[in-house]
Amino acid sequence: MGEGGEEKSFNFLEILLEGSIAGGTAGVVVETALYPIDTIKTRLQAARGGSRIEWKGLYSGLAGNLAGVLPASAIFVGVYEPTKRKLLETLPENLSAVAHFTAGAIGGIAASLVRVPTEVVKQRMQTGQFKSAPDAVRLIVGKEGFKGLYAGYGSFLLRDLPFDAIQFCIYEQLRIGYKLVARRELNDPENALIGAFSGAITGAITTPLDVMKTRLMVQGQGNQYTGIVSCAQTILREEGPKAFLKGIEPRVLWIGIGGSIFFGVLEKTKSILAERRKRKLRAVKDE
Repeated sequence: MGEGGEEKSFNFLEILLEGSIAGGTAGVVVETALYPIDTIKTRLQAARGGSRIEWKGLYSGLAGNLAGVLPASAIFVGVYEPTKRKLLETLPENLSAVAHFTAGAIGGIAASLVRVPTEVVKQRMQTGQFKSAPDAVRLIVGKEGFKGLYAGYGSFLLRDLPFDAIQFCIYEQLRIGYKLVARRELNDPENALIGAFSGAITGAITTPLDVMKTRLMVQGQGNQYTGIVSCAQTILREEGPKAFLKGIEPRVLWIGIGGSIFFGVLEKTKSILAERRKRKLRAVKDE
């Protein structure tokens, strides 16, 4: 985490496992709690011109999405935590932000292999194209091939790699600064507050990228857009620059609250697992 009191040496596999458990737990909790806001955001971004927004079925696709969120969140934090610690050991202390930023990007790349198909299925269901996740996967692969599950992969990385790297960097750096001022460990509400702030700021900055990612993922076989540049040009030409900020309010709200829940649950779960590990070590020493 970049804090001075952290152990210098660590068991890579142990930290990977603990990070995976904590990340999976946090991901499932936040996704379940905030899924309706995400659905509204997706429908706002997918709507063209004066299209009306459908307010029914705000939990459409949740079960299938959780099946992807759990491993994706576990992979992300499972890769992020040991990578971060290794980089913090290697780099000078004044480059801790580089360690956090880089670890966030690497974790994002690893998790994207699961995240993208999950996001494609989720957003197609949220916009009413399919009724169930298994049907969505079967029909997407049948009509568009396996690559259909990775529709918008480039725009997803364009949005999520900067998002992951920036959010975790802001979060970790704020925690370091806060701990230096407070001269103590942070409590659960403080972790949650810092998580909310870092999430909201990052969410607002990356909204234009999110709009393009949504359009590319939900277009299906229509192929209105041939890529990221084509998507940006078409949106700008047909709807104007304001269209790039579609859904910014629910996005900032969703990611701000989500950051609060995610990082709150993440840090709590990590502290519980770390305490359990310490008890085991003490028990072994006492034998």
